Amino acid sequence: MQKILGCIRKAVQLYNLIENGDRIAVAISGGKDSLVMLQGLAEFKRFAGIDYSLTAVTIDPCFDGAAGDYSLVRGMCERLDIPYIVEKTDIAKIVFDIRKEKNPCSLCAKMRRGALHELAKSLGCNKLALGHNNDDVVETFIMNLFREGRIACFAPKSYLTRRDLTVIRPLCLASEALVRAAAKHEHMEIVKSKCPADKHTKRQEAKDWLYAREREDKGFIIRLFGAMHRADINGWGFPEDKKH
Repeated sequence: MQKILGCIRKAVQLYNLIENGDRIAVAISGGKDSLVMLQGLAEFKRFAGIDYSLTAVTIDPCFDGAAGDYSLVRGMCERLDIPYIVEKTDIAKIVFDIRKEKNPCSLCAKMRRGALHELAKSLGCNKLALGHNNDDVVETFIMNLFREGRIACFAPKSYLTRRDLTVIRPLCLASEALVRAAAKHEHMEIVKSKCPADKHTKRQEAKDWLYAREREDKGFIIRLFGAMHRADINGWGFPEDKKH
């Protein structure tokens, strides 16, 4: 976890992600990224010199009409002494049964984001932490470039005016390999996704393409991210670079 904490510390400093008095809702899917982020934020608080609080939150889509089993996450939150809220929704029913979406990921993601925003605000939180890692950043850039013909990505920190809520991504400088290694080292118990579209998405296609390029040309992913931050695409430019 030490390398993860280093990445979180750098991201917090570079992008001013966390400040004194922040009440942070930490979005938990049960996957490796969100669990590593949760533990990382809990440990970072001990030495960061920043006074902030954490509440773990899960939006349950209720696949197959049944509530998900997040007992493993609840156990982790109890060990970390972090409150944990699970909100059941009809997202899976709407996306797969009612709308019968051929490409369900976009609508599902939009509905989950909306539910997360509402839940965070109802809990009195002013920030929402999402577990996107550095590979996710580059994947999103590639998807926007090749699928939509635009140079864009989500930002490390975004203020949602309508919600009066700030979205932060504390793992944005940590590679997926580093996150995976941390989850394995900490023996984290992952909650397997029950989504029928899991591993069959456009994002997975982008991930597979990037990893194929990385195998052929080591360092390809980090060089792409380097180009993004030098061009300051959607706020990814490092502040010290702007001083020169």
